[in-house]
Amino acid sequence: MVISPLTLKLDTVHLTDEQFYQLCQNNREFQFERTSTGELIIMPPVGGESGNREADLIIDLGIWNRQTRLGYTFSSSTIFKLPNGADRSPDAAWIKKERWEALTPEQKCKFPPIAPDFIIELRSATDDLETLRQKMQEYLDAGVKLGWLINPQQQQVEVYRLGQDVELRNLPTALSGEDVLPGFGLSIPLY
Repeated sequence: MVISPLTLKLDTVHLTDEQFYQLCQNNREFQFERTSTGELIIMPPVGGESGNREADLIIDLGIWNRQTRLGYTFSSSTIFKLPNGADRSPDAAWIKKERWEALTPEQKCKFPPIAPDFIIELRSATDDLETLRQKMQEYLDAGVKLGWLINPQQQQVEVYRLGQDVELRNLPTALSGEDVLPGFGLSIPLY
């Protein structure tokens, strides 16, 4: 049985940022996101294959970052407060060192009010593709410079770049971090 995300329409509740933070802290067994309109999304856990693929992506990004020391790498457990008011958790994210270090210690400890420079979304069996595409566009609108939507179900990757059309690639493919992540690249196999 596939469990889809649960979206709660909270248009009359209006959780403050602090209340949303406390909700997440008090219910750590759940993964939450919040849309710019205040809808609360409760994400189901991913299965073993998706979890393994996600871990591999974070490891590769983290190894590159340790070697270059250009920024900071984040897992899917990190919620970012985007400029439009949404609270989102990409499967992997990276922020340039100078941008991250400009945040206050309190901003770094809670849900950082910053859009990552780079994100990866890995479509799991429970993810609706159109919803993920909308989320990718939301990231770009927030200032994300480069994003990869990896879609094992259709053996494709969608490459999102700020100010450009989406590029569709069939798997297997080699991806580049371009000028956002200089020297970073991944070979994405057939899944």
